[in-house]
Amino acid sequence: MRGLLVSWMLMGVLAVAVRGGQQQDFSKVQIKATKVSGNIYMLEGAGGNIAASIGDDGIVIVDDQFAPLAEKIQATLKGLGITDKPVRFVINTHYHGDHTGGNAPFSRGGSTVIAQDNVRKRLVSGGTAGNGASIKKEVQPAEKADLPIITSEHDVTVHLNGEDIRALHFPSGHTDGDSIIFFPKNNVVHMGDDFVRYGFPFIDVASGGSVQGMISAMEKASAQLPADVKVIPGHGQISNLDDVREFTKMLKETSAVAQKALDAHQTLEQMKKEKILEPWTKWSGDFVNTDAFVETLYNSLTGTKGEFLKHN
Repeated sequence: MRGLLVSWMLMGVLAVAVRGGQQQDFSKVQIKATKVSGNIYMLEGAGGNIAASIGDDGIVIVDDQFAPLAEKIQATLKGLGITDKPVRFVINTHYHGDHTGGNAPFSRGGSTVIAQDNVRKRLVSGGTAGNGASIKKEVQPAEKADLPIITSEHDVTVHLNGEDIRALHFPSGHTDGDSIIFFPKNNVVHMGDDFVRYGFPFIDVASGGSVQGMISAMEKASAQLPADVKVIPGHGQISNLDDVREFTKMLKETSAVAQKALDAHQTLEQMKKEKILEPWTKWSGDFVNTDAFVETLYNSLTGTKGEFLKHN
C-alpha cells in the first residue's frame, strides 16, 4: 500500500503541471468511500482525499482529484444510496492538480467551485511549483472551466445539510492558498495538504508555502478542534488530533535544528552532509526524502524561492 500511495503522490505532483492528469491512465482506479462521522464520508482514489457532506440538500465535496475520475466519484457518491441530488458545491483546499483536476467536469455538471483567492490566481497564471530545489514542476495555466467561481480572501461558509461548513484560509503553509475545512456538527475536519500521512510533507515553497506557515496552520487549527475530532488528511488514512500533534512536533523540531544550523552559518550542502535530520529518518519517504526536506526547511527559513539546483 505504501508503494501505491507514493506512486499516486508522485503522479499528483506531476498533475500540477498537466491539468487534470489527462496524460495518465485512470481506468483501473477504484474510488473507495469510508464513513467518517454522521453524513460525512471520505473518498479515496488517486490524488488527494475527498471529503463529502451528503444529505437532503445535496452534496458538498472537498477537493475532486483528477478529471478522468469525476464520473467514478459521482457514481460512488450515488451508490451510497443517501441522495440522488447532485454535487452542488466543490471546495478546493489548494491549487495543485491532484486536488483540483476534477474542477472542470464538476463545474460543467452544475457544481459551483469555491476556493481561496490565491487558488484561482495560481490556476490562471501557471508557473513553477516545488520546494525550491530538487522538487520542481512547471504548472500550465488552467482552462476557464477549471477555475473557482466563488473565491474569498479569508473564509467562506456553506450552509447545507443542516451544517455550517466552514472553509478557513491559513496562509503560507502547503501553498499560499490553503484552506482547512471544518464540519463542526459532525466533528470532522479536512486539513488539505497542510497535514499528510506519507512522511515529510511536500511544501510548495515556490507557490508561497513555508514550514513556518504549516506549523502555524496546524497549531491554530488544532486549537479550534475538540479532542475527539476526526481528521481527514490531504493524503493517507483518517487520523486524530494526536496524529496532527505528532506531525506538528516533527515540523517544529526539524525547523529548530535547521535554524540552529543556519545560525552557525552552515550551507545547505553542509546540512545534508552532516545529516541534521538523522533523528527523524522514520519520516523520510520516496516522495519527500530527508535531503529534500532539508532543502524545504532551508528555503523556508531563509525565505528563498529556490534556484532549483541540480544535484548529482
